[in-house]
Amino acid sequence: MARARTFRYFAWLAALAVVAGAVAAYAALRLAEPLPLPHSPYDFEVRPGATLASVARELTFDGVLAHPALLTLYARARRVDRAIKAGSYEIVAGVTLPQLLAKLTQGDVAQTSITITEGTTFADLKRALREHPGVVNTVLDLPDGEIAARLGLDPPAPEGQFFPDTYYFAQHTPDVQLLKRLHAALETRLVRAWNARAADVPLATPYQALVLASIVEKETGTRTDRPLVASVFVNRLRKGMRLQTDPTVIYGLGPAFDGNLRRRDLEADTPYNTYTRDGLPPTPIALPSQASIDAVMHPSPTPYLYFVARGDGTSKFSETLIEHNRAVARYQLGTGKP
Repeated sequence: MARARTFRYFAWLAALAVVAGAVAAYAALRLAEPLPLPHSPYDFEVRPGATLASVARELTFDGVLAHPALLTLYARARRVDRAIKAGSYEIVAGVTLPQLLAKLTQGDVAQTSITITEGTTFADLKRALREHPGVVNTVLDLPDGEIAARLGLDPPAPEGQFFPDTYYFAQHTPDVQLLKRLHAALETRLVRAWNARAADVPLATPYQALVLASIVEKETGTRTDRPLVASVFVNRLRKGMRLQTDPTVIYGLGPAFDGNLRRRDLEADTPYNTYTRDGLPPTPIALPSQASIDAVMHPSPTPYLYFVARGDGTSKFSETLIEHNRAVARYQLGTGKP
């Protein structure tokens, strides 16, 4: 009798082992199978606070999973069912269940990008962020001063305090998060450049350097002219001369500027009119590039005090007003001799 019971017990264990092996083999086969995506690539969203079970239900509803338990049970077996991360995800044809879970737990989110061009203004930056489908608008409609306060900017003026570059980020990223990132990039580059500046640069703070770099950015048509343009403004600051640069006047006019800068505009006093006021304007006038920041920190050692556009993107530089007037007559008025 005891032998019979022992035999039946081991037979039961053997049968159970066969079943378990079959289940394991079936599970392994299913895990290796590509998921049936409704289309490729397939995008889906995991919102902050979402559970794996809710994500599995949504994927099942879309036909990606045959049953939500497929994902949740596998995640529990791997002890990562509470480790999923919020974000926008993209999967393509051929993805398996383990690969899907790896994405969810590693935060391998789908990314988008935005390119901010050097020389654009903060208004341009806000417009680009507002129009980008991957950016969530939370602060862009606030007054500039309030945006600056939310970002903790010092000085509390946002113009120029963001670095122009291409940035990659997850879909549905809040605008304030991107603005903080752009500002941090600017701060890092500006401080590094300031610490390595030439000893005789007549600028008291990194912010003053940023202001001047924004002017150089707007006044420069070619890469090789940047250090020369910077040298003109640095030489003028050293001599106590007014900067007399059109881009600052245009910035001060704001929306009133119609594309045609007139004499009355140059004579109308505003905080940004460098024809009527000494020194630098109160804030940057645009987002300067790294090249313009570097040019201000290391201007070419020249005697130049003037420059005028040749009309081909380059400038003619002069040491004296007489030379400059001749250049203006030649390149701007068309009355001078070659």
